[in-house]
Amino acid sequence: MKKTGNKLPKILIVDDEAPIRRTFKSVLELDYDVDEAPDGIECIAKCKKEAYSLIFLDIRMPRMDGMEVLEKLQEICPDTPIVMISGHGNIETAVEAVKKGAFDFIPKPLDLNRILITIRNALDKSVLVTENKTIRRKVMTQAPRIPEIVGTSAAIMRVKKEIDQAGPKDLARVLIIGPNGSGKELVARWVHERSPRRDGPFVEVNCAAIPSELIESTLFGHMKGSFTGAYNNQVGKFELANGGTLFLDEIGDMSVQAQAKVLRALQENKITRVGGDKDIKVDVRVVAATNKDLREEIRRNNFREDLFHRLAVIDIYVPALNERRDDIPQLAAYFMEMVSQDYNMKAKQFTPEAMDALKAINWTGNIRQLRNVIQKLTVFCENSKNITEDHILDYVTLRNASRQTHDYKELFDQFDTLTQLHEYIDSEFIKYKNRLITIKQK
Repeated sequence: MKKTGNKLPKILIVDDEAPIRRTFKSVLELDYDVDEAPDGIECIAKCKKEAYSLIFLDIRMPRMDGMEVLEKLQEICPDTPIVMISGHGNIETAVEAVKKGAFDFIPKPLDLNRILITIRNALDKSVLVTENKTIRRKVMTQAPRIPEIVGTSAAIMRVKKEIDQAGPKDLARVLIIGPNGSGKELVARWVHERSPRRDGPFVEVNCAAIPSELIESTLFGHMKGSFTGAYNNQVGKFELANGGTLFLDEIGDMSVQAQAKVLRALQENKITRVGGDKDIKVDVRVVAATNKDLREEIRRNNFREDLFHRLAVIDIYVPALNERRDDIPQLAAYFMEMVSQDYNMKAKQFTPEAMDALKAINWTGNIRQLRNVIQKLTVFCENSKNITEDHILDYVTLRNASRQTHDYKELFDQFDTLTQLHEYIDSEFIKYKNRLITIKQK
């Protein structure tokens, strides 16, 4: 007998004869959790609510024939072994049952040893099926799979078109611009996927997450002993991306010193490891992304203008979620399906009122925030059939209102006077409108 975690394997006995069910139960209940159903209708109802390790199913029963029940169970619980039993069966019946998905066929009168051997074999098979599914799920999780870019709004269709145009232009570098959480990394991955380098590596570097003193070593590698802690030679990201794409995320946060070395790598297609004196040739397409206005950073001497022009051969603007609200129904359904699969739950539907409430939210966190909201709704509304407007108000909107108040406080704390705040808002508004005009002129 094999336990599932701390639970006994659960076996369902389906037979219209009560003595048969009692016999099964008396023999098996010490080692198994035994449940009963007097006919096929109740069997189907139980299997929709419970997960069984094994089912013994009589063929001749009132209300619904066992063969018909077997076909229904193949849809409800296809991985559960089903053993057919009958006092009226023959070879043809047994063959038909196996063809329809039965694990085995046992004629009546039932032989105890045959039953016990069949249970052991069936449960061993069930364990193997579960283990194989787990392994396949892990392989699928670890395998590089690029999620689709969801949406059909004009703004996101423009992004998809620009990806299709930019991807095949292997020598053209791409600068992706957009707010945090809008999906810049996904766009970068699709640029790589559409390029001749798709079979090469895609290497990502988050420039904002790496300390300034380590960014050069991360990008270009280092030689043993070149600094404290450099115990071995280390290959950098440029070398790792050779023949593929190097994605420099949040490049606006890179130090000016590192920018100079990146510029040289782009100009000469070669790098030098920290502490080394040997030039190393690299064949890399650089795709960069930022949530900053790099022209403003250039004006403040925080970003090199020559590097900007090297990177922005092609620029793709990824819109904020507030600029593509028409995509929210598709995105919400997509994330609901994804999260439900992760939690092994049935995906819920949104009522029209709930969807209107989602579309009315100020999505400051963009796509990332929407995914988190859908995850929260999946957890808190587990016992509800649909996501309603009340759910949005209870679990999302009120919390957002509190967060927005906090966001305003952070904004207000940056200024001493109302005049300074107005000047800042006017400046940001003008930059936003200019960017939209640039996009429309493409």
